[in-house]
Amino acid sequence: MGSFRFLLSRRWLLFAVVVVVLAYAAWLLGEWQFGRLDERRASNTVVETNENAAPAPVGDVLLPPGADGPLPGDREWRTVTATGTYAVEDTVIVRYRTRDGVAGVDVVVPLVTADGTAVVVDRGWLRTENRGTADPEDVPAPPSGTVTVTGWARVDGTGESTEVQDNSVRAISSTEIGEALDLPTYVGFVDLATEDPAPATSLETTELPDLGEGPHFFYGLQWWFFGVLAVVGFGYLAYDERRRGPRGDRSGGSGGPGGPAEKPQRERRTQVPSEFQRQRKPR
Repeated sequence: MGSFRFLLSRRWLLFAVVVVVLAYAAWLLGEWQFGRLDERRASNTVVETNENAAPAPVGDVLLPPGADGPLPGDREWRTVTATGTYAVEDTVIVRYRTRDGVAGVDVVVPLVTADGTAVVVDRGWLRTENRGTADPEDVPAPPSGTVTVTGWARVDGTGESTEVQDNSVRAISSTEIGEALDLPTYVGFVDLATEDPAPATSLETTELPDLGEGPHFFYGLQWWFFGVLAVVGFGYLAYDERRRGPRGDRSGGSGGPGGPAEKPQRERRTQVPSEFQRQRKPR
């Protein structure tokens, strides 16, 4: 067996650098996945706590009109209640809300409370023939008169998708809807759970978030395994070369280091006398 001095060659040094880079990248990616797992667990804890808490008045959870900044994330999915009258004429349709491959829309109606402040309420999902269209006048009407709603506080959407055009949007923002309808609204909106009194025709309520941890744990283990595999593979190849020499210089048989031994020629056996035999030309 030889020594490991060959590891100081340029070829092996470059190989080692590549392995170190791959192993380090795999470690970072594994750490990233485990970091996402911690974030998911923390988020799930907040959601579960808020969902199971006793309902709070909407003004104690959502921010007042004109508040600086969005609804804090630790308040999302908090159960809230509000009492008021639906402004049916200000119904807003949220387009492109497909569920399980079925086209549909969400129906948003502001609930005007006693002090004149409106709560943007997503009353639920309605199946449609076209995923992008629905006439506000054709959706099931909410209860008339004074209504008490219970639902979950949600953080407003952002970006161009929240712009209100012809009483329709692609994402809900209480601020954008309030400005478009000229209504003072709480910051944040409510996904409806129940209404009292109940409507003649109910919409499908929102889908609560999945509290599973996702694949992050196994993805993190996979990345770390790839990093360990790279290091172990480097060690095995180094040991193999120390024991048997460089792969390109290894003897393939008993014919010496230059290559495999030449196969001996078989003796020709025949009944024809030698003087009449055809002579084989030398190679």
